[in-house]
Amino acid sequence: MTTLREQADKTSVFNNMRGWLLAAAVSLGTAFFVISPFFWRGNASGHDIAFHASSWLDVAEQWKQGIFFPRWCEWANYGFGEPRFIFYPPLSWMLGAALSLVLPGNAVPGVFIVLVQTGAGISMFALVRRFFSAGAAIFSSACYVANPYALLIVYMRSDFAELLAWAFLPALLLAALQLSGLVDNRWRSRPLVLAVFATLFATTWLSNAPTGVMASYSMALVFAWAALAEKSLRPLWWGAAGLALGFGLASFYLVPAAYEQRWVNIAQALSSGLQPSQNFLYTAIDDPEHNAFNWIASSVAILLIVMAGIGAVVARKRAKEGTAEQETKQLWQVLLLLGAAAAILMLRPATIFWEHLPKLRFVQFPWRWMGILAVPYAFFGAAAIGRRRASWIWGISVLLASAGTATFLVQKAWWDSDDIPSLKEAIASGQGFEGTDEYDPAADDHYNLPKKTPRFEVLPAEESGGSAPRAKIEVRRWTAEEKIVLVDASGPARVAFRLLNYPAWRVEISKEGKIGPAAVEDSNQVVVPVSTGASVIRVHFTRTPDRTIGAVGTVAALFMLLTVVYKRLRSTRHP
Repeated sequence: MTTLREQADKTSVFNNMRGWLLAAAVSLGTAFFVISPFFWRGNASGHDIAFHASSWLDVAEQWKQGIFFPRWCEWANYGFGEPRFIFYPPLSWMLGAALSLVLPGNAVPGVFIVLVQTGAGISMFALVRRFFSAGAAIFSSACYVANPYALLIVYMRSDFAELLAWAFLPALLLAALQLSGLVDNRWRSRPLVLAVFATLFATTWLSNAPTGVMASYSMALVFAWAALAEKSLRPLWWGAAGLALGFGLASFYLVPAAYEQRWVNIAQALSSGLQPSQNFLYTAIDDPEHNAFNWIASSVAILLIVMAGIGAVVARKRAKEGTAEQETKQLWQVLLLLGAAAAILMLRPATIFWEHLPKLRFVQFPWRWMGILAVPYAFFGAAAIGRRRASWIWGISVLLASAGTATFLVQKAWWDSDDIPSLKEAIASGQGFEGTDEYDPAADDHYNLPKKTPRFEVLPAEESGGSAPRAKIEVRRWTAEEKIVLVDASGPARVAFRLLNYPAWRVEISKEGKIGPAAVEDSNQVVVPVSTGASVIRVHFTRTPDRTIGAVGTVAALFMLLTVVYKRLRSTRHP
């Protein structure tokens, strides 16, 4: 017979599981509400739709070639390629590629959004359920899934990577609170919380780099606040350890992305229209389209600031009435601090921070800090819903804010279901698609590259002129990362590949018995000299030392993380 305590434990587990399932169901339903316009309008064709969709399709094609972790984007720059996947974090383009292999092309954006936003709702539930009832936590999940900034991303920006990164933020914040000691550690193991925090932090960076920068500063602020609150340096030491371990886990991406910036035109990421100084709230420049969007983004930011501020006031009143626990009051302070910092950084007086804080300028758009502000907005909403007199008023206010923002943005968005089919056709026909300014290899201007050119072309031996000799070329292998051709020329010649030169490309010419770098012309196209007779040319994308160092760093960090988890599990089994 079961005891009363065992029955109570089973009931508690059942109620807890039911809460999680309800949160998942509500998050899923809200996510479907968010993409409902897709069913009759087609896909939202936001600013970044072509970039993300082309990445998905390119990666999916490389998987078919047996390349599991692509580094070179084969079809960018109309087939000349670019090192996009070295610099852009991998999680979003891998998820999009996986969906592209199993779903019709036009279904991928909607399914991607539903999956990510459902996860975002569950992440928010994990944070709020720790402090409030299941009902309030479920309400906050819906608030976070359909928060105004998420709607701006879905309808007008199509930045799928950023949307993915924000899904992890609530859970990351909860781990930071436990690691810093601001809230009780329910795992009863600070090293285990360290491992969880580091994993979530690394996942954020591997989703979206600008979000990684914002998350880094936000978490540092949380640990600094905890040190002041506890009058101890321990939160700083644990926080530094968590951040370092997280960076280590992501070093296979971060080290090459940082080191190889010298090999591309990375400064184009901060070209006119993309600079922080041009994107503070309600900033106008000599570009009507930029100004129109910045006005919309600024208005959404003001709405979030106002709603979060009202929610904070209501939550504070509840804390003063003594209905909240001490750690809930501490979280209120932390979220107020994060919300205030995010709001300030969106305003022009914060220029000094954007100019001097490391890497902050690469966030580009100050209004991106709305992603941080969305967490206080959803959390304070849960606190407000807990006050009986204010719950229905707040619930209606949140519903009107989300529905009103969605309606407005749906009307302003551009809807076009031809984006992905057009990209598919461009790849299938061998034409490729446009490249990206900041990932264009140095010494190249990708705007000067021809849109249609053969895979290879025989040129005269001298660049100054003359006629090209007769030559027979046989392709033995042609993938995104390796091209092997047999050239039988009647005289000295050069073979121009439809490929941009990059330090990771290596050229091996069998007849000459040596390995050397590819020759370069004004267009930075790979050009290989060959002598009379038959030669086998192998052009392959190699693992550069920085990539090896990054991989070693990740393996070392992963070993440390697994050691921590193993010791925790062993101590649990053998107390």
